[in-house]
Amino acid sequence: QVQLVESGGGLVQAGGSLRLSCAASGRTFGTYAMGWFRQAPGKERAFVSAINWNGGSTYYANSVKGRFTISRDNAKNTVYLQMNSLKPEDTAVYYCAADFDHIVVPTTSPSDYGYWGQGTRVTVSS
Repeated sequence: QVQLVESGGGLVQAGGSLRLSCAASGRTFGTYAMGWFRQAPGKERAFVSAINWNGGSTYYANSVKGRFTISRDNAKNTVYLQMNSLKPEDTAVYYCAADFDHIVVPTTSPSDYGYWGQGTRVTVSS
């Protein structure tokens, strides 16, 4: 079992930056992969980024590549999403999620992630 709590969302102007954090508790943090997803109003939940168990491999959606950076600190049981050059289309609720199975090469499918946080809202104004 894993409990995930996101923080760091808020309102920012286009071009600005935010850093999201996701604190995990329960199962040893370094034994599973982590992902970030987002859901905009009226849209399905979409993959944003993922990181494998030790932080050695990272993956990004094309829409955020070069602007967002995922990282993890296994000593602090936390995964981060640094978001730079934010655009209005980045507005969404952002969720972190844990995947116990695909720990070396994480997947982009929400259905592969068994544990989810409650989400943190990011609003980017134009």
